Amino acid sequence: MKKCKTIPEFLSFGFEDSPAIGAASGRDLSYAGLRKLIIKTVSTLNRMGIGRNDRVGIVLKNGPEMATAFMAVASGCTSAPLNPSYRQDEFEFYLSDLSAKALIVEHDSQTPALEAAKKLGISVIHLHPCPEQGSGSFELSLSAAQPLKALSEVIGGWAEPADIALILHTSGTTSRPKIVPLSQINLSASAAHIAHTLQFTNQDRGLNIMPLFHIHGLIAGILAPLSAGSFVSCTPGFNALKFFSWLEEIKPTWYTAVPTMHQTILSRVRQNQSIIDANPLRFIRSSSASMPTQVIKELEEVFKSPVIESYGMTEACHQMCSNLLPPLVRRPGSVGVASGPEVAIMNEQGQLLGANQVGEVVIKGDNVTLGYENNPSANAQAFHNGWFKTGDQGMMDESGYLTLTGRLKEIINRGGEKISPLEVDDVLMDHPAVQQCVTFAMKHDKLGEEVAAVIVLKEGMSCEEQEMKSFAAQKLADFKLPKKIIFMDEIPKGATGKLQRIGLAAKLGLE
Repeated sequence: MKKCKTIPEFLSFGFEDSPAIGAASGRDLSYAGLRKLIIKTVSTLNRMGIGRNDRVGIVLKNGPEMATAFMAVASGCTSAPLNPSYRQDEFEFYLSDLSAKALIVEHDSQTPALEAAKKLGISVIHLHPCPEQGSGSFELSLSAAQPLKALSEVIGGWAEPADIALILHTSGTTSRPKIVPLSQINLSASAAHIAHTLQFTNQDRGLNIMPLFHIHGLIAGILAPLSAGSFVSCTPGFNALKFFSWLEEIKPTWYTAVPTMHQTILSRVRQNQSIIDANPLRFIRSSSASMPTQVIKELEEVFKSPVIESYGMTEACHQMCSNLLPPLVRRPGSVGVASGPEVAIMNEQGQLLGANQVGEVVIKGDNVTLGYENNPSANAQAFHNGWFKTGDQGMMDESGYLTLTGRLKEIINRGGEKISPLEVDDVLMDHPAVQQCVTFAMKHDKLGEEVAAVIVLKEGMSCEEQEMKSFAAQKLADFKLPKKIIFMDEIPKGATGKLQRIGLAAKLGLE
């Protein structure tokens, strides 16, 4: 297959009659249908006065229309998917910050994004689903009577390789969210890297349970498998109660998720083992957060499928490293080898380090953004000699396998002693009663920071704080031991299901 540089290019490989997009109990949309929909949508947007590099906000619920709208808009304009659960003030910030030209919502939507668009003077485009034509099919209509700008000013047609295909914000956990523009080249390269790593073919069937306003779901869940001509069924979002019925109906060969989703799935396997046995998976993929080795082991035992842990971030258009499919080596506890961009370890002085030395993970390659938008200070901090600094700490062994030791901002500084929360997590997860845990920093008057942890126990299990501390003390030095352990039914998560260490102490009233 030739090296593609735009979304329309790599979507041209699927067989005309092969299914591309589906949904539970729905009619599949073929590759011929998907390509027809994209051509029609780009033409419609052009007639509405929207062309190449014009930003279009998309606020749709998870599902096939969100997937196809993202691809269609990104094929001729700039797609800006937004979390449908945002409040009006949040929509106002993001739509304004992105300089959105228009906003796409479902025709009967009551989203507060409508009021935000009205306040900002942004035109609204209504999406009308046409499921009878295949899952993800739709028509667009513009609420305004006139095109958004003179048609003579519209740069229409297909996007070029350097055009911005997708624009997202970073999470903004510790600062104002930064705008990450990702080009057609970025998306095409990343989709190809993931498809190669996972050896996708037109026989594969994916089950997408990831949110489609996030880089993980958009690239690994949708674009990568479609770039190889395979099929993806789009769910309304993660639902542990429906996961196994989807498994039975869709008969996927793989799925990708964040660790908290895998853990929730595992909590329900007892009553669904017959469905798992009857619907074997070629592999299970995990990304967006570190996966406890205990969970990897349990998943592989239950599903009798290899678990492929990968490492990604928005600025890299998702995947940077990945473990490899059998018979190649996969190492639980490692996020694998460079799988797309170049990956190295750098010290604070900007020097690249050798094997088994701890430093900051840095990357460069076709899938890496050229820089944050309108943020020279952030770019000056993020780039050094062509390398993008990920903000993650880790080390690489002689074979090129990368082990992460934590986010640099999440490393706990207890009176000068640096503690990796991942190391503490790993010890706590070994306790037979622990289902989930997250270690984080809480403020301390004299030491600056102290170690704390939140734990979710397995159903029917019990454990006291002192018992858990005694267990951890068998494997951790005293200064690494959590001084505060809180037991909860559920750990607070971010919008994509990731556990968030930064700010957790404040949320729990520990500051």
